Amino acid sequence: MVLPLEMGWRHLLFENWPVDPALMDSHLPEPLTPDTHDGSAWLSVVPFTNVDVRPKGLPRWASVPLPELNVRTYVTRDGVPSVYFFSLDAQGISSVVGARLFHHLPYYYARISLSWTDGRVQFSSRRKHPGARPAHYEATYWPTGEPFSAPEDPLGEFLVERYRFYTEAPDGTLRYTDVSHDPWTLYPATAEVETDTLCSADGFDRPDSDPVYFYSPGLDVVAEPSRLAPSEGEP
Repeated sequence: MVLPLEMGWRHLLFENWPVDPALMDSHLPEPLTPDTHDGSAWLSVVPFTNVDVRPKGLPRWASVPLPELNVRTYVTRDGVPSVYFFSLDAQGISSVVGARLFHHLPYYYARISLSWTDGRVQFSSRRKHPGARPAHYEATYWPTGEPFSAPEDPLGEFLVERYRFYTEAPDGTLRYTDVSHDPWTLYPATAEVETDTLCSADGFDRPDSDPVYFYSPGLDVVAEPSRLAPSEGEP
């Protein structure tokens, strides 16, 4: 039996572009529908680090860190606003293998570094997963302006206040995981992205438009075990 996981998400950048909903729909499994804000679907790249990752109930000293980078969009199914992951790159080999086997997530092994210096995050990821398309991402990002609660901002709430994510397992089945956490605190942010081949590795052209950036110092999360998604309309 796979236990729920406790973890902390820290030093997150949400790098977000509006895209054509029809384009996004062509990249999604059929049961999922692109969720839209101001008439657009959204594509996001999110670098951060996991801390204190452990089965629920175990002490923090039994945890492992897991720097991570994901490419995601926003979907609905049966009226539930959710996240869909195209890829997740992570540093730890054992964690990547475990996430693929037990949580059916499209994780890829990567060499990742994250450091916090003079109020800025320096993040670098280079995918090393055997047989996978290469993907390289390097960025420096930092918060600007005043913090705000995501539910108070329409776009911020749309992008981050979601408590279910979907993935497509290797056998083609649709699976979901529910998560619980406090509401997000966000900051306006600035980023200098030196290299990004993630979007192309996941079948997208990197949008030409300027992204919308948000930063969060993070929060603590409980993720439930992965479940097989029921057929449309089933409870």
